[in-house]
Amino acid sequence: MTLIVEAKQKLGGFSLDAAFTSERGVTALFGRSGSGKTSMIRIIAGLARPDQGRVLLDGEALTETAKGIFVPKHRRRFGYVFQEARLFPHLSVRANLSYGRWFAPGAAGSENFDHVVDLLGIETLLARSPSTLSGGEKQRVAIGRALLSSPRLLLMDEPLAALDEARKAEILPYLERLRDQTDIPIVYVSHAIAEVARLANKVVVMSDGKVEATGPAVDILSRPSAASDRREAGALLEGTVESFDARHHLSIVALKSRRLHIPSAALASGRPVRIRIPSRDVMLATARPEGLSALNILEGRIEQMSPDEDGTVEIRLDCGGDVILSRITALSCERLDLHPGKAIFAVIKTVALEA
Repeated sequence: MTLIVEAKQKLGGFSLDAAFTSERGVTALFGRSGSGKTSMIRIIAGLARPDQGRVLLDGEALTETAKGIFVPKHRRRFGYVFQEARLFPHLSVRANLSYGRWFAPGAAGSENFDHVVDLLGIETLLARSPSTLSGGEKQRVAIGRALLSSPRLLLMDEPLAALDEARKAEILPYLERLRDQTDIPIVYVSHAIAEVARLANKVVVMSDGKVEATGPAVDILSRPSAASDRREAGALLEGTVESFDARHHLSIVALKSRRLHIPSAALASGRPVRIRIPSRDVMLATARPEGLSALNILEGRIEQMSPDEDGTVEIRLDCGGDVILSRITALSCERLDLHPGKAIFAVIKTVALEA
């Protein structure tokens, strides 16, 4: 599947002029509020018509202003999940899900219904009313309804924005299952770097109506500029679970040439995982430290140093092929005599890792 989007649109004082290409997996439109993410996804869905541009899915023109082509939203066969679940309050969960099947080409069989229910863990909710569901449960039902329409593409516009942290933690594993166990490509809009780090295969960074950067999530989210809030800056790593230490509730994850201890529930050996390491939680040492509680000490070399006006320095490290970011004070930098090319040890607090 290849999705090509090019759009120019004037919305009051805001100008959208952006383009990107998406393939299978999850493509995240990422950026601050007001950057143009929702405008782009509305154009893809057919909810808005650009002044100039085109939307192509596998070569089929859904929007092409130069040729006067605009396929109505109901004929695009796209699923759309909004910030709010928008369930029908007078229908049960089962009936809400069955509503989505009316839009599927041909009759959606019970096998598909059962698969979606199992995928999203909503079997025990089928007889309940939407008014009795938590926010996370409502969103899972809304996703199920969209999936049962057999969409060619799933559009998700800030689906977790209205949820608190506990509800987000509840639903994220189901979104990961959706990504890994279905062939439906997803365009996912979010300004939350933690969500995008867990879910996205490709990231399209938007700012002021334009695309600033695009590429694999691991590359884009490991840039200091990716975080809108400096406190969120960090590196995103991919690894494979080697083993699980049940006594200490730690997973041992193999990176390209290093290993990390990750606090987690039991994870199966061989499972691929992503690990996000905030730069604020990485200390540096010029010699391997001893007598520390930190379990993760990675040897590396300084690649780049970026000083800021507030007296801190963002340091990019190459640790055996994996990128680690560290933010320390300029004074610490001077005392350690840090410079590009210098060998260094990154000391990472285990409890700070986000798997």
